[in-house]
Amino acid sequence: MAARAFEPKFMKVGVLTAALQELTPREVRDPDPDKAIEEWLEFARDIGSSYIQLSAALHPSEADVPAEAMLDPVANTLDLRQPFNKDRARRVLAAVKATGIGISDIGYFDNLLHPDPAIRKKKHDFMLRVFDAAALLGVDAVCGFVGRNYERSMDQNLVDFEEHFIPLLKEAKARGITYRVEQCPMPGWNTTDLFHNNIAYAPGPWIILHRICEKHGVGDQFRIHYDPSHAILMGQDTRSIFQYLKDEGYAFLINGFHVKGQVIDARGVSAWGYGGQTMERGDWKDGQPSPNPADQANAWKKQIVLCEHELPGTAKHDPLAYLQNRTVDWLDHQLAARELLDLDVANTHLVVEHEYPKARIQDKEKLKPILQGSIAFVRAIDQAAACMYALQHEVLAAQGIPAQGIGRQAYRS
Repeated sequence: MAARAFEPKFMKVGVLTAALQELTPREVRDPDPDKAIEEWLEFARDIGSSYIQLSAALHPSEADVPAEAMLDPVANTLDLRQPFNKDRARRVLAAVKATGIGISDIGYFDNLLHPDPAIRKKKHDFMLRVFDAAALLGVDAVCGFVGRNYERSMDQNLVDFEEHFIPLLKEAKARGITYRVEQCPMPGWNTTDLFHNNIAYAPGPWIILHRICEKHGVGDQFRIHYDPSHAILMGQDTRSIFQYLKDEGYAFLINGFHVKGQVIDARGVSAWGYGGQTMERGDWKDGQPSPNPADQANAWKKQIVLCEHELPGTAKHDPLAYLQNRTVDWLDHQLAARELLDLDVANTHLVVEHEYPKARIQDKEKLKPILQGSIAFVRAIDQAAACMYALQHEVLAAQGIPAQGIGRQAYRS
C-alpha cells in the first residue's frame, strides 16, 4: 500500500466578544458604535484569537430582559440601534484587514418564539438587522437560539416554529446566510418551572425542526452551533450525540462550535437531581413571580445548583468526570467531531465562549492573560486531535496498520 502524507487539518479558533462586554466604555461607544468592533479586533489579535464571533444584542436601553435577571450578560459589540449600512461595513472591514482578524459569524441570543407578539416582533426586527449586517460584512452565518413560547406545550411550539421562525429562515436564505442554533435549554430564562425554554436543545428536536425546515425549502439554512457545556448539563456526552446524528443520517447538521465547558457539582445533583432546584429559589414572592429582576435571576438555580460554566483550560483534568459526563473531555470532543460529523474541518469555526463566573473580569489587562491561556489551550487541543486523527485515520489506515486500543465509545455505560 502506498504511503499517505501526514496532513492534519486544524479548525479556526475564535472568541465571542461577550467575553469582555465593556472593552470600550459606554461613553465612547454609544456615540461611536463601531469603535467597539475596532477595539475588539485589536484585542483579539493581542490574545491570540484568529477570529471574533461578533456579539449583537438589543441595546441596554431597549432590552426587555434587565441585566440583573441574566445569568450571563450579553454584549452589544455590534450596536444596531441604527441599521448597519455600507459605510459602517467599510469601516469594520478596514479594521478586519488592518488587524488580520476575521469575523466568524454574528451571535444574537434571544427568545425568538416569545409569547408576547409585540416583544417577539421587536426581536425579529432586530434579527433582520443582524442578517443585513452579516450580509454586508460578507459573513455567511448568524448564531442564536430558537427559543420557546413558554405559555404553550412543546408540540404547540412546533406550530409556533413553523409560523414564526420559518419566515426568519426565509429571510436568511434571501441573504445567503445560514442560521446556526446553539442548543442551550435556557432553564432560567423565566420564572416558570420549565427546564427547556429553547426547543432546539438536543439531537431529537434538531431533527424534528430540520424536517419542518425542509418542508418549507429552508433546510440548508438550519444548522447547529454545538456547545458541549449544554450536553453536560443534560447528562449527555459529545461522542454519543455525534454518533446518534450519524446513525440517523444527520451528521451534517453541526457546522460550528462553541468551546465552553460545564463542571457538574455532584453535591448539587445529590440535592436536586438534573432537573435543578424546583422550589424556594427566590424568584417567586408572595405566591407570584417577583417583579424585582434581581429576584427573577434566581430562576437560574434550575441550572447553577448543578454546575458551573467552564472556560476551557481552567478546570482540572479529571478522567473520572469525563467518563461520568460531568465535565467536557476536550480531546475526545475534537476527535469525535472529525470521526463522526460531516465537516469541512479547515473551514469550521471553534469559538471560545467565556462564561466562567469567577473569571468574568471586566478589566482588560486582568482578563487578557486568562483569555490568552484559554485560547492557547483550545488551539493546542484541536491541534493534538487533528494530529491523532490524521495519523490514525489517514496515515496508518492507508498502509493497513490498525490504531492501538479502543478509545472512548458512544452509548457506553
